Formats: sequence, C-alpha cells, structure tokens
Amino acid sequence: MPQRQAGVRIGYLMSWYPVVTETFILHEMLELRRLGVDLELYPLFGAAHDVRHPGSEVLSPLVQRRARGPWSLLGAQLRWVLRRPKHYFRAWAGALVGNARSPGFLLRALIVVPLAAQMAESMARRGITHVHAHFATHPTLAAHVVRELTGIGYSFTAHAHDLFMDRAMLEGKIAAARRVVTISRFNRALIERLFGPAAAAKTAVIPCGVNPRHFLERPRREPDGIFRVACVAALRDYKGHRWLVDACALLRERGVPFRCALVGDGPERARIEARVEAAGLRGWVELLGNQPHDRMRALLARSDAMVLPSVVTASGMMDGIPVALMEAMAAGLPVVSTRVSGIPELVQDRRTGLLAPPGDAAALADALESLQRDPIWARRLAEAGRRHVLAHFNLQRNAVLLRDLLFAAAGQRGRAKAQGRKGIAGTLTGTSPEREESREPGTQGRPPTLPAQLSAPSHPTTPR
Repeated sequence: MPQRQAGVRIGYLMSWYPVVTETFILHEMLELRRLGVDLELYPLFGAAHDVRHPGSEVLSPLVQRRARGPWSLLGAQLRWVLRRPKHYFRAWAGALVGNARSPGFLLRALIVVPLAAQMAESMARRGITHVHAHFATHPTLAAHVVRELTGIGYSFTAHAHDLFMDRAMLEGKIAAARRVVTISRFNRALIERLFGPAAAAKTAVIPCGVNPRHFLERPRREPDGIFRVACVAALRDYKGHRWLVDACALLRERGVPFRCALVGDGPERARIEARVEAAGLRGWVELLGNQPHDRMRALLARSDAMVLPSVVTASGMMDGIPVALMEAMAAGLPVVSTRVSGIPELVQDRRTGLLAPPGDAAALADALESLQRDPIWARRLAEAGRRHVLAHFNLQRNAVLLRDLLFAAAGQRGRAKAQGRKGIAGTLTGTSPEREESREPGTQGRPPTLPAQLSAPSHPTTPR
C-alpha cells in the first residue's frame, strides 16, 4: 500500500453505510484506501439493512457508529452549548434559514443538525482533518454543521437528485466548501449557470468509475437463439422501466426472440409488475430484485446487451451518469440508453453505444433489435465502449484525481490545519480555535483555483 500522507485523515460522510444502491461509493473508498488515504466512515443514519456487496466488510472496522439513545444525543448538544454556544446556535440558524423554503429539508434538518453535532465530537477526538460528503443534501448539511462547530473543512460530491431537485441551501454549501466534486460536465455547467463562475471554479469534474480488475472483457457467449437483455437500475420512475416494458412488447410483436432481466428494487416495482402482466410478458421479462455486485457481474456475462431507458420526470428528476452503464460497457456489452443529463458523455451514439430519445419505447425497441440483428456491429460498439470506459471512467485513474483533491483540500489554510489534531481535539475541552478563513490571504474577491487536471473536464467527448 502507498505511504499515507502524514497528518491527513479524511472523514467520509454519507447517509447510510452500507447501502445496496451506492456501490460506487464503496468502490471509491476501497480504491482511496489502496492509494494510501487514511479514511474513517461516518454514516449519518446508520446501516441500511439490505444486500451486502463484496468488499463492504473490508471497510467495516473504519465505520464510526454514533452512540445510540436520546441521552447520548442530548449530551452532545449540551456540551456544544457550553463550549461553543455562538457556533452551535449559528449552525442551527444556518440550517433553518437555509432550508426554510423546503418543508422536507427543513424537517430533516431538525434531525441532521443534532446528529451532526454528535458526529462532530467523534471527528474532533479522532483527528479528522477534512470531511468529504457524498450527495449535496443531508450529508453535506452535516458536514456544514461539523465545520461550524469544529473548523474542520469539507468538500462534497454532487451526483444527480441533489442538483436537479430541491436545491435548498446549495449555494451556501458550495460557498463554504473547500472543494466541490461532480460527476459530469453537464452538472458542472448547471452549477455555473445557477451560481456563477466562482462556484464553477472550485468544482472539479471527476466521474464515478469502474475498477477494471473487476470487469474483464467477457468471452463471447455461446449463442442459444435468445437475445438476452439486462437492465440494472433501481425501480424508480426516472429510470424509465415502463418504456422498456413497452419496448419489450414491441420486440415480441416483431418476432424477436429475447429475454429481459430487470435487476433492482424500489417503489415502482408493483407498477412494473402490473405492466409486465398486462402486456402478457411474463416469462419474457423477469424482475430479479436487488442482487449482490458479484451476481450482477455474472448476469452481465450471460447477457447480450444492457439497456437503461432513463427519462426526466415532471419534477425534474433524472439520472447523472449511471454506474451500471459503465460496468456493462467495461464488461464488453453493447449498451442502449437515452439522451438525458450526462449520459451522452459516456454513451456516444453509434460510437460507444446507442442512444434513444427519452420516453420513446419504439426507439428503444429499434435500437435493441438492431443489436440483435447485427451481432458483428454490436461487438464493435461494445469494444469501443469498453475502451472509452477504461480510458475515461476508470476508477483507478479517477481515484488518483480525487485523492489529490482531498489532500489539497485538507492542506488548505484554515482552523483545522493551524490547530493540528491536538488543537481540533481541544474544542472538546473548551479551547476555542480561531475561525477558519474561507480564502487565503490576498485572495479575497477571487475564486479559488484548482490544478488544471482537476478544473478541466476529465475526459474528452470522443473516445481515445
């Protein structure tokens, strides 16, 4: 394992750990550990009781669980009130005012702020020098509270719903963060459009990625006369399963011999099952539910194509760049998806895969049928897609960029650096560290800069 950077300990903050739908966070943390990053994990709400993925047990010793029970939670609040009353109440005021126009976020803030205050004690005691949160919603609010109470700076990764839906307090979170990461150029452009060039200047595009060690190019499957399609996605409305079911009905009408396996679960399951039944597709379309990551990879190895028919919902919800598509492409499968959000940065139509308009079942059916009827062309698309993923959505490469960003952020001038681990821990005994400055001396009024490899788009629009 590479040498750890002395004096840098990163607290990774997320809503739940482990959780079945966030394998990309698990794999990112595993790769950062391999690169020598000293990590501790801070799940805000605890563990999600569902399928466990291989590798999650490796990180279990690093998970810092909160003490349970109302008295432990109340005790943490009282200690902060006694030690740093101004900062404690300012954290509350910021959370309440920042989320005042969002009833859902405001209600959750009443839970997040006390939990974050309790978590802040643990981070200070354990010498955390920088916090990185995944998702700009509740985890980043918690990181924001930790910063207010302890001076430990933070960064966060914004993905999809946390940018596209309710943006309560988002501008303030970006302004207070040392660095911001997002997973697509589409998202960075949205941040610039919403909050201006200063916000974009501190935002790095580092896509999620796949570990090439886990996705060796699959051998050619022995043909059995059946075109086998996989769809790996949570059963949620913005994933577009209803149009995939309709596309499957069209394929059957056209006489295409196929089977379609849906991997994932979620609130749309009953509606999708009903749609499958109404279309008479039982036996053609199978819902497999959540599966561990190793079983999902085995399913891809038995498939001929992967499809993810993402759409934009009436509320504005949409995908970012689905990791499931990256994994299928890395495994050497041709993919079909839609022109939504950052997906065209991954799936370049007729070059690394096929794209259909969102919500167009006939176009999905046409794309799948073209792959079934021309397996040589499908193979060429798959090979180009694999090269594109390994060049630009490679977890090993992108984790190095993230590691460098986290180390740079942890070394940024501020209260945590000036005090050191001993000084941070001193906040628990009444010591009042100086307030963190948001800019280096002489940089007031200018946006912070990033190294060129982090501030520029992380991959071009054409495969190498």
